[in-house]
Amino acid sequence: MKTYLASRLAQALFVLWAAFTASFVLLQAMPGDAVLIKFQNPDYGLSPEQIAEIRSAYGADGSILQQYFDTAGRFLTGDFGYSLQAGVSVASQLSANIPPTLLLTALGFLAATILAFGIAVLANVPGLRRIRGVFVSAPSMLISVPTFWLGIMLIQIFSFRFRLVPVINPGPWQGLILPILTVAVPISAPLAQILLKNIDEVVTRPFVAVVRSKGASQARVLWRHVIRNASLPALTVAGLLFGELLTNAVITETVFGLNGVGRLTKLAVDNEDVAVLQAIVVLSAAAFVIINLFVDLLYPVLDPRLRATPGAGR
Repeated sequence: MKTYLASRLAQALFVLWAAFTASFVLLQAMPGDAVLIKFQNPDYGLSPEQIAEIRSAYGADGSILQQYFDTAGRFLTGDFGYSLQAGVSVASQLSANIPPTLLLTALGFLAATILAFGIAVLANVPGLRRIRGVFVSAPSMLISVPTFWLGIMLIQIFSFRFRLVPVINPGPWQGLILPILTVAVPISAPLAQILLKNIDEVVTRPFVAVVRSKGASQARVLWRHVIRNASLPALTVAGLLFGELLTNAVITETVFGLNGVGRLTKLAVDNEDVAVLQAIVVLSAAAFVIINLFVDLLYPVLDPRLRATPGAGR
């Protein structure tokens, strides 16, 4: 287990380094100089010498290699630099915008899990066999819905047409209802597909027939044995979908005008705020790596058969 853990940590560190390097190279390849674009504006009335001092203060006057190592060194100490547009540290901007995004992401993932399990269970309830096709086809329909379109449609239906959820000056929790649904629906679709497929596979295994022969009810067989075994592969998919969940949260915050990492990202892209963009990319990669590492370590805990061979579930 120690060797496996060390190997997974080494892979995680490599992914973080790759994300940092790729984001640095791509952002540096953007046309134009963000510092010059901002401070060469005649309205500022700055002389070339003053602009040169500003470029030096932002570390934009060194070679690409020097900037790379300087930025990497700062990131290792938790210093993400300063926002060119806001004039404050990137860390302070992130500390103000990450909590709302984490709340939306966590509640969206919870809603997606409930929706996916609901579809999978209802599709296998004996009394609902006649409409099983509706539940089986639902994930394929949900997965094809664009996030931005879904958000706009939810606003049109529940806010403007039925006036159930206000979007203008909503309460703290009212304002999260539609964004949570917007984030949850696209993620619930692949989870439900995996669950439905695995449930159909698990019910054909010999141990299920043995449990039924002992007189266990259909509900007990489904909840105690089938769902438990079928949910393990979905755990891996859930970890992989976390990156998509973050992307959906960014789009959703933009659609609903919520404060968070999504809105911060949009502002940074509009203003070519390189320091903010790179910090967001690296932190998103770190979150993705941590979630997948947690899933890898959780697998042997949930399935004792994997404890002797960690990682077999992947």
